[in-house]
Amino acid sequence: MILHSKMIKVIFLTAVTLSLSGCWDHKELDEKAYVIGIGLDKHKVEGKVNVTYLIANPEVGSQQTAGGSNEPSQEIVTLVADDFISSRNTANTIVAKEISYDLLQVLIVSEELARDPDFIRIIYNATKDREIKRSAQFIVSRENAADFIRNNKPKIETRPHKFLELMIERGQETGMIPEADLNGFYRVTESDADLFLAIYATTEKIKKDEVQTTDDDLLAGEIQVEGTTNSAQFIGSAVFKEGKMIGKITGEETRISSLLNNTWNTEDILTAIQDPFDERYKLSIRISQKRENKYKLIPEKGRPTIEIDVPLFIEVYSDPSMINYAKNLEKVKELKKSLTAGIEKNFTEFILYTQQELKGDTFDLSIPMRKEFATLKEFRKFDWMKTYPDAKVKVNVSIRFGEFGRQSKLPKLEEVRD
Repeated sequence: MILHSKMIKVIFLTAVTLSLSGCWDHKELDEKAYVIGIGLDKHKVEGKVNVTYLIANPEVGSQQTAGGSNEPSQEIVTLVADDFISSRNTANTIVAKEISYDLLQVLIVSEELARDPDFIRIIYNATKDREIKRSAQFIVSRENAADFIRNNKPKIETRPHKFLELMIERGQETGMIPEADLNGFYRVTESDADLFLAIYATTEKIKKDEVQTTDDDLLAGEIQVEGTTNSAQFIGSAVFKEGKMIGKITGEETRISSLLNNTWNTEDILTAIQDPFDERYKLSIRISQKRENKYKLIPEKGRPTIEIDVPLFIEVYSDPSMINYAKNLEKVKELKKSLTAGIEKNFTEFILYTQQELKGDTFDLSIPMRKEFATLKEFRKFDWMKTYPDAKVKVNVSIRFGEFGRQSKLPKLEEVRD
């Protein structure tokens, strides 16, 4: 009995000791090829897809080693595969290191593939691979994803993973691009109530009439830039309905979507609006939200009414008419009235566009509306996707002013030119 007890203890201690040695499958950093971006393009053969890997060199960075200083910062590989899960083994016939998705940051899909009805079959493969995090950002490129990755050549931040991280983070802070991770795509697609917005980007320039646009009422490729900078532009959104791309909205319309959505964290919207006191000029303003929007559903027979109260905090950073707002309360009242009417008009026109053209909302309106129903069954019976296009949506904007620039008082033009 004592011998039997000792044998059990020995076996137990041996098992515990073996379980502590968890490095048996350990691989060094330089033994893996870390994919930070995957590009997907449509292939001429049905059931096939062109997969492009953007592989970062971990030895190239701010603290370069002697071995990595002369090496390229990235490697790009494109191949034909059945899907981007099994293609890893195929890629290893070219790349010596083990292909890893551990550090995958972005999934880039060409607009052509995103508009394909079978795209949803391809994108849902990402739910099966444990290495693909749902926090990976979803980007739609105007051109082929392979061309976008090859033509994207940042000049200052040459590390591809850092460039993508900073570009996307800043674009989401300014509201020019949406918060678009894979988790959000799956959530919105499966709820079948709202439209999903993916990041829209391109490396191709497109001619645009500058007179008819503002700085943010543009899509990727329409910003006219000169110099030696990178050709990639990230602005606007690709709109998805039921897992398929159905359209695009500009940077301005993406910003409106962010201001109507309590779940977005837009911190730094700088834009220009018409000066109410002189049609020749525009005012530069900063828009932020210190308080959340309030939503109300008024059920009516045939056509429900939705009320959205949007509180905005606005700082005026220019005064081309030289009104001196800080010293003129009457002009401030006129400015508030003009801004309120203009912003409400822009919001209303965009909402009508989503109802008439897109047939769905781009700002997760179904989420706050769910609390208006006692049960989930009642909400599903309401059929939000089909009801929203016919609903009457009223937006009420309330404005609170901050500072009127660092120097609020301006000299009189007559005195300067005397």
